[in-house]
Amino acid sequence: MPNLNRNINVFPDRITTGTAAGKAVETCIENLQKTQDTVRIIFAAAPSQDSMLDYLTKSTLIDWNRIIAFNMDEYIGLKPNAPELFSSYLENALFSKVSIKHKNTIRVDNGLSTEIERYAKLLTDEPIDIVCLGIGENGHIAFNDPPVADFNDPKIIKVVELDEECRLQQVNDGCFDSIKEVPEKAITLTIPTLLKGKNLFCVVIGIKKSNAVKNALLEPISTACPASILTKHPNCNFFFDKDAYKEAMRFENV
Repeated sequence: MPNLNRNINVFPDRITTGTAAGKAVETCIENLQKTQDTVRIIFAAAPSQDSMLDYLTKSTLIDWNRIIAFNMDEYIGLKPNAPELFSSYLENALFSKVSIKHKNTIRVDNGLSTEIERYAKLLTDEPIDIVCLGIGENGHIAFNDPPVADFNDPKIIKVVELDEECRLQQVNDGCFDSIKEVPEKAITLTIPTLLKGKNLFCVVIGIKKSNAVKNALLEPISTACPASILTKHPNCNFFFDKDAYKEAMRFENV
């Protein structure tokens, strides 16, 4: 029988999946806030995160004045404040709805080398408590696509070229009208940076992700599916809707 991670949670649809993930993140934050002054969280920006973030914005248990937030990746080449930017997504979906202590977003218009140095320092000032992330159709985490993923990456944050499947996903997600509009380069937190988070919450939605989920959970750990490394994290909780888990479920009772 495949050794499926014990922290797998599967739900009927995207709303119940996101709500369950939101409750789990809320509980984690609430517990951390009992023992520390601030909680540092890295957020993904994607439609898969919509329901989870919506739940968090309505929480009455989280003291947002003690939350320090980061985003995990950003496009290179879009206009400042473009709606497609991940910083714009987080502003609309989360930051504008809560009284957050600090929001640290990647600003590529600063100049890439300057921004990498600035953001790396912010990330490493203190440990990261929580990472909220997803899995891409090509198995990526953040923008660590298979061609550039490195489980032993010495960098904290880096510039990458996006592979075609990754860029096509942005169209499939409705973020761009055509692949020609999707930037070819981005800046991303590296895999070791993400894995240093103490608590990971991975939310994956939709049938287009089902093969990546199966590969992440059941295939050998490899940069061919960067998300496979998540199964080695001691505290990664997965939240899938039934469509995303469809392929993995076929092997559950083998």
